[in-house]
Amino acid sequence: MSRISVRGFAVASATAVTAVGSVVGVASGSTAQPSNDAEATASDLTLLADIPAGQQAQVQTASLTQQADAQAIAADSSAKKDAEESARKQAAESAVAKQKAAEKAAAKAEKEAKERAEAKAAASRSSDRTPSSFPVQSSYTVAQIQAMARQMVPSDQFQCFSNIVDHESSWNYRAVNASSGAYGLFQALPGSKMSSVGSDWQTNPATQIKWGLDYMNSSRYGSPCAAWSFWQANHWY
Repeated sequence: MSRISVRGFAVASATAVTAVGSVVGVASGSTAQPSNDAEATASDLTLLADIPAGQQAQVQTASLTQQADAQAIAADSSAKKDAEESARKQAAESAVAKQKAAEKAAAKAEKEAKERAEAKAAASRSSDRTPSSFPVQSSYTVAQIQAMARQMVPSDQFQCFSNIVDHESSWNYRAVNASSGAYGLFQALPGSKMSSVGSDWQTNPATQIKWGLDYMNSSRYGSPCAAWSFWQANHWY
């Protein structure tokens, strides 16, 4: 059915409805007037007839499609906004973490540099201390001997140095091995080899300390701690 025939059919139907209403009105004694319902029906039919039946479905489909597109655009915009916000948050957190890591690394480097400087200064002070730096006494206590050693031995090597002296002589600078004749804090054999540092090797613990430190630092061991490691493995050095 064409658009024209549809429109004609709608108009004819409306006319027929109007006519029937008029007849019924006459029969009942009422004045014959056009029915408002009939006019509305005719108008509705005429409006519907303006759009072909096939195109009505297309219009509805297009409307739904537009709504779906609008919703999709809104969803995409919201998702994009959320993604951007998440990216900004992650970037901020990453920047804070990097800053903290950098500060931690800087603090560690500063601490290590300070420790190296202190160790170097201590080593320098130790190397400057010689037996002549200490006043000569007729006798010395263990505490006095250990105090001299602390001033001559680098702080990071002192414990190893002390361990060897503990085992060799218990800090007795006049200790003598009855069997071998080894003498002094380090049980040097013979004891006279300590004369390379000073002729007072028998009575001056500072002279013995200097000799023992030089011996441990020699090419044989390299440091008191290396000498102590050897002593632990062999019970002599």
